[in-house]
Amino acid sequence: MGIISQFPLPRLRPRSLWRSTGPTAPEEVRRTERWLATARVFLAMSALVAAWVDPGEIRSVWAYALLAFYITHGAAVVFLLRNWQESTPGFRLLVHSADIVWPAVISLLTTSQSNPFFLFFVFVIAAAAYRWGVWETVMTSVSAVALLWLDSLALRLGVLRAVSYWLVNHNLPSLNPDVADFAPQRLIMRSVYLVVMGLLLGYLAEQQRKLRAEKDEAGRLLGMIRMDAGMAANLGEIFGEVMRLYHAPRALIASHESRSQKISLARIETRRGIAELEWIDPGGTGADTYLGDPPSLGIYARQADRRSDSDFESLAMGLDGTIKGPANRDFLRRFAQVHPFKRLIAISFSSGPDLSGRVFLLDAELTSSAEEDLQFLLDLVRQIGPAVYNVYLLRRLRKRAGAVERARLVRELHDGAVQSLIGVEMQVDVLRRTHPVAASLGLELQRIQQLLKEEVLKLRELMQEMKSADIDARKLPGFLHDSVDRFQRETGIHARFVMDDQELLLPQPVCRELARISQEALVNVRKHSGAKHVLVELLESNGIWELIIEDDGAGFPFNGRRTQSELDNMDRVPTVIRERTRLIEGQLTIESKPGQGARVEVRVAQHRQAAHG
Repeated sequence: MGIISQFPLPRLRPRSLWRSTGPTAPEEVRRTERWLATARVFLAMSALVAAWVDPGEIRSVWAYALLAFYITHGAAVVFLLRNWQESTPGFRLLVHSADIVWPAVISLLTTSQSNPFFLFFVFVIAAAAYRWGVWETVMTSVSAVALLWLDSLALRLGVLRAVSYWLVNHNLPSLNPDVADFAPQRLIMRSVYLVVMGLLLGYLAEQQRKLRAEKDEAGRLLGMIRMDAGMAANLGEIFGEVMRLYHAPRALIASHESRSQKISLARIETRRGIAELEWIDPGGTGADTYLGDPPSLGIYARQADRRSDSDFESLAMGLDGTIKGPANRDFLRRFAQVHPFKRLIAISFSSGPDLSGRVFLLDAELTSSAEEDLQFLLDLVRQIGPAVYNVYLLRRLRKRAGAVERARLVRELHDGAVQSLIGVEMQVDVLRRTHPVAASLGLELQRIQQLLKEEVLKLRELMQEMKSADIDARKLPGFLHDSVDRFQRETGIHARFVMDDQELLLPQPVCRELARISQEALVNVRKHSGAKHVLVELLESNGIWELIIEDDGAGFPFNGRRTQSELDNMDRVPTVIRERTRLIEGQLTIESKPGQGARVEVRVAQHRQAAHG
């Protein structure tokens, strides 16, 4: 297995890379050019003052003329920038070219590049670093070096001597250049200085630009988080942007809730340029597959070449943020069996005391070294993690507030509307029995009494549905038991509930749907079957939980046993039960014996405990 030394060195990439791009906003470009223009004028005036203080640095009076011209040039650039709404790339390139040529020209008229005029070389290299990146800065220093060597060549060929001779013949001051200052031995050292300075300033500017881009990207991702949107919408938008940055076609988010011991797994894929998130089943070994190797904050792995003895070349970042060596080989193999990859970036996160997990970018392209990208993604997750955790807490608070409000409404219905309807029904019954009335009026009172009873039953069914909204694995058995008892009391039909003595391990959404399926089945028994006995069972076999509702009533309009695919093509079958079974990806089977009864069976796998986020 590979370690960090086996990975290639960070590749120098063009400026199109997102973390190496310069300022793109027009206002920021104008601000940069204004600072450089002001610095240009200040530097030229400083050089003029230095020449006045020590005139010995000047070989020819033409140097003063050039300085005056350069100050005028700098002032003109300042004026143009203050009046133009936008600085075009062509204008910036023209000004930068003049800045490159200027030091080479003024060097011919000064004593040596060790004087203050050498700062013009430093300025133009720093300007390239400030404007662009490392490549432009190096090319600027190379161009300055090339112009110095052209100066040396012109002196060796006598071009400048001829120009000086012509000026003297026309009663003008001579250029008076010094050939010794441009000797190859001196130029070699100066060239090395300039190239090294270009590399250093370009690298520092590039790193500063990367840091700024990373901070801007983190701020932009934080701005994407909306408290009114759900977890899926926020995670899809945020990590869709991260996938775009790293050209990753797929991503996974595995989380673990310490309170419920639930593992949630989300898959994000980019389709037609839009990141789509869906919750998937992590399987029975989800904890080992996605959350194994816990000491690692970050993991980078890629498939090893055929000549290697290992499956993967990898490195892992320890809890202290340093590379500790290769990642756990067994963990990578388990993950690759479920999600094959060529390259993998995994970042661990922990938000609050009860939520932790890991983010996976599959087949992502590194933008720098593996260690640098792991550190950046780790910092990014740490910055956006609290905001996402706030959305998670808000969702929990909303669910709890909804449960409290539903409980309050159930109490209000029970103590208010239901009791009032029961009281009215009892008064109608007393009125019908104690006061002799016409037969037609008696039948009408009996019909009103029956309607009141039906409304009470409907309200109680509604109250049961509201209670079932927050049913989980701990509450489901008690809820089914209470529902069956209440059904027997209200209908007079003998009903019984039976459950296996096994620990129920099903997620809250599945338990909620099973509770509502049982309610719908009991309502159908009361309304349509005419049954005298009902049996509700919750049984477990080989990791499969089965909810069974059996009665001895009229049955369904078919004879025999039908699966869900067969029921989809039939009429007069429980549509609500079919749809709720499909929501939890269960299996529905109905067995009917017309005139003798029916049996409804809903099966759901226990390992789906983590399928819903």
